[in-house]
Parts: sequence; C-alpha cells; structure tokens
Amino acid sequence: MTISMYQASIPVLARALRNLSNVLGKASAHASQRKIKPEVLLATRLYPDMFPLTRQVQIATDMAKGCAGRLADVERPTHADNEATFEELQERIAGTVAFIESISPAQVDGSEEKAISLTIGGRDLSFKGQAYLLNFVIPNVFFHCSTAYAILRHCGVELGKSDFIGSD
Repeated sequence: MTISMYQASIPVLARALRNLSNVLGKASAHASQRKIKPEVLLATRLYPDMFPLTRQVQIATDMAKGCAGRLADVERPTHADNEATFEELQERIAGTVAFIESISPAQVDGSEEKAISLTIGGRDLSFKGQAYLLNFVIPNVFFHCSTAYAILRHCGVELGKSDFIGSD
C-alpha cells in the first residue's frame, strides 16, 4: 500500500500544530498558576543565538501553511508576525490548521514532482514536491515544535513526551 502526498502532509502537519497548541495551553496555565508574566515565557530562548518561543511558533505555522499552499497551488494566508500573547499564538495556530485542512486530497495528491521554489534567509531553494515535503517541511515543522516544547520544559512547564506526540 502506498501513502499519498496528502496523507503525508496535511494530517501530519495539522496534528503537529494541534499538539503545539496543547503545549502552549499548558504553558499559559503554568504562567497563570505560578504568577509568571506570559511575556517572559514567550520571549524565552534556549540560547542567545536561537529564536524565542514566539518565533518558533510562527515558523512552525509558516512552514505548514507554506507547504499546503505550495503543494495545492493556492494562495497562502499571511501573518504580520506580531503575536505577543498566548491567545494570539493560539489564534495563529487555529487559523493555520483551518487553512491547511481546507485543502483537499485532490489538490495535493500527484504533487510529488511539482517544482517548488522559495527564498529563505536570502537563499533561493528549489525542490520537487515530495522532497520539499519530506526533507524540508516535515523536519522544519518538527524542529520548531520540538524547540518550543524544549523552551517551555526548560521553564518548568510540566510537559511529557505524550504532549509533544499527542494521543490520537
């Protein structure tokens, strides 16, 4: 049995973002219970040259919506990248999940050889659809979700592996 480009993309990305949303929910509750200003957690980074929590969430959502839009050849929603609260990050995640889940299997399946070109950090990148999904997007989404998890765990938020993986 084969797996389709849709099955390998949309459900996987939506699940990762839902799990990230749950992790952020626990972080918000943690901050409230311990009287920690939320902006402290949102600005935390693991190392000075790494992005803070807020940017990790922004990049994870950008990667997911970019993938869905590019594979389906539809316009992607844009964000101002100005989220400053847990609630705003939750809205961004929810909007991204709604967008990617609006994409149908017929729009994505068959995109394995589709030419994908983008510019990131001043670098022009070119991929075929399947390599873009499997070798670029999925690792990037999981990297940024994992880094967000690690930042929050480092800050004392009670999280476990099941929070990252989910329980579907």
